[in-house]
Formats: sequence, structure tokens, C-alpha cells
Amino acid sequence: MSRNTETVTTYLDGFRKNDHAQILSCLTDDIEWTVFGGFHLTGKDAYDKAIDGPPELLNPPHLEVVRMVEQDDVVMAEMTGTVRRAAGGEMRMSMAEVFVMRDGKIAERRAWVVELKENDYR
Repeated sequence: MSRNTETVTTYLDGFRKNDHAQILSCLTDDIEWTVFGGFHLTGKDAYDKAIDGPPELLNPPHLEVVRMVEQDDVVMAEMTGTVRRAAGGEMRMSMAEVFVMRDGKIAERRAWVVELKENDYR
């Protein structure tokens, strides 16, 4: 496993445990995080405040990597996930994530998150 893939794996493990310190240790100070259709933020402080997500969702999420590929300093992951809703039930998701790496740390995270309401693709 490459250093970049190892960092992304450690990062995702931190999200599965809602471990802010573990997540932040994988990021550059000038990290950029974009969830398309959702938000864009810059810097570790802003990132730390956004880790827990909206109050209607309860941490930690359950995340499974379907596949992960790497080219140069970019790691891409296809994932599925579920997260519990504060009002009851859960949200199922399909996700694509692009991690742009710098010196073994995540410098940019670009995410596409699709909520699945009917089956594994709708």
C-alpha cells in the first residue's frame, strides 16, 4: 500500500470512529473540502467544525470502500455508507471521493454524495 493510500485509509478509519484528531492528522493545514451541491471550506479549523455533519445526522457513519485507485498524487475512492438520522431511521449513500495529496497528506477532498432512497442506485 502506498503512503497516499495509507493516509486515505487512516483518514476514513477516523471518520468511522468520529475521531477528530485522527482525521485532522491526515490533512494539510490549508486543506480544501468540497461536497458538490453542499459546501466548500478551507483550512483545518473549518474542517474540524464540519466533521460532525448536520445535526439531523448522528455520527459515526458506516463507510465501506468499494474500490480505491491511485494515480500520481490523487487517490479516488468509490464508497457506500449509512448514517443514522436523529429523527429515526437512516440515510443510505453512494459516494465518490477524490483526495489530492501533498507530501503524504490530504490537501484537497472533493466529494459527490448521492442519497439512496429506493435501492442501490436510486
